[in-house]
Amino acid sequence: MAALMHNTNLTAKQDCILEPLCFPEHLCGSAPLASSSDGHPVTCSLCSDSFPASEKDQLLKHMVLYHKLVIADVKLIADFPRYMLYWKKRFTEQPITDFCSVIKTNSEGPVEQQEHYFLLCDALPEDRILRELLQQRRLEGVLDQQQKERDDTTFHRACMFCNEEFTGNRSSLLNHMAKEHSFSIGLPDNIFFCSEFLDTLECKLENMQCLYCEKIFRDKTTLKDHMRKKQHRRINARNHEYDRFYVINYLELGKTWEEVQSEDDRELFEDEDDDWSDWQAHPVYAVCLFCEQQAETMEKIYTHMEETHEFDLHKLKTDLSLKFYQQVKLVNYIRHELHQCRCYCCQEKFETKEELVQHLVNTGHVMQLPEISHWDQPQYYFPTYENDALLTALSDSESESEGPNPSSEVPVIAEDISNLKVIKQTSVLNKLFKDRAAVKDSN
Repeated sequence: MAALMHNTNLTAKQDCILEPLCFPEHLCGSAPLASSSDGHPVTCSLCSDSFPASEKDQLLKHMVLYHKLVIADVKLIADFPRYMLYWKKRFTEQPITDFCSVIKTNSEGPVEQQEHYFLLCDALPEDRILRELLQQRRLEGVLDQQQKERDDTTFHRACMFCNEEFTGNRSSLLNHMAKEHSFSIGLPDNIFFCSEFLDTLECKLENMQCLYCEKIFRDKTTLKDHMRKKQHRRINARNHEYDRFYVINYLELGKTWEEVQSEDDRELFEDEDDDWSDWQAHPVYAVCLFCEQQAETMEKIYTHMEETHEFDLHKLKTDLSLKFYQQVKLVNYIRHELHQCRCYCCQEKFETKEELVQHLVNTGHVMQLPEISHWDQPQYYFPTYENDALLTALSDSESESEGPNPSSEVPVIAEDISNLKVIKQTSVLNKLFKDRAAVKDSN
């Protein structure tokens, strides 16, 4: 604990921004995803007893009954097995009272009837840092998996309702089910482990189970009629079995997608009768990476950085084939280094930001980046400046930088046709068909 506090103070003095602390090496592996720990036993932090990952409640009960240890907010721990492994090691190094609050029961009764329980919670800085690190590493794994599925073009699957087959990107199947069958499980970009999600749903349908009310029916025809008549073509929002397939459950700690969805609905209903006639939009200004220049539009700030600082973010994106989240990390990394008056290429430190910018120009380091592994780190998912409007302009769409879409020049016919009957009667095609028929009759 003292070493942790020492590292924190040292970092604060050097950089003014607290960096993630270094935990023992066994915690630094890749983050587990939704189902990676299934089937692996979890060992008690205070003894050698172990329990299957699916029986977490039994392990918690064991620790309360046999060791008087209570862990607060267990559902907010991103990786419970690694959390337990970390504290098992720490409890062998120092007494449990160095980490836990002691709660005395029956304090006014006889001494022999009093018991001491130990509470382990994030009020302890070390526990809080551990939880945040586990959450951050899981988030990195989730976003990497989401990006892979967004880019995947080998997806192949049949619709669970009509058996039509879809090949390419998963979005084609999900959009088809939403449009043709009025069955939506959410936007494709909000879902990951899509194939496993669809397997779960198909299994329920094969077992004649309604996806919404989860009642069992005797045959598929009865189930189909029930889901159609009762408007049950949606999943049960209260079934937490689906939580692990939605990115929102990993981004906002402690909230399920159902809670976020209900919050959005409440805001919609509360604001339904509000008068917006006096509402005025305030422009959002993007700030240059290298100076204090601001601009209302992203085009202006990009042009400023190219002309004044010879920095071309679009070129870096193209040359390095950066994905969306890599662009986010790169911008946050450059912001962070410039805030520290440190060259993001050679790591040389300067007294002022102006000296650093001059160094970047003189050495040609403006468009030179270190190895991608240096800045493609999970800590740079989070903005250096929370109101950084430059991040809102990032995109993984290549079409935006290639100019107008050729299809945009195709003329669009208006839908407001006032007298369709007259148009049909006077149509040139109609006249051609009549003339052709007259020629055939004469022959």
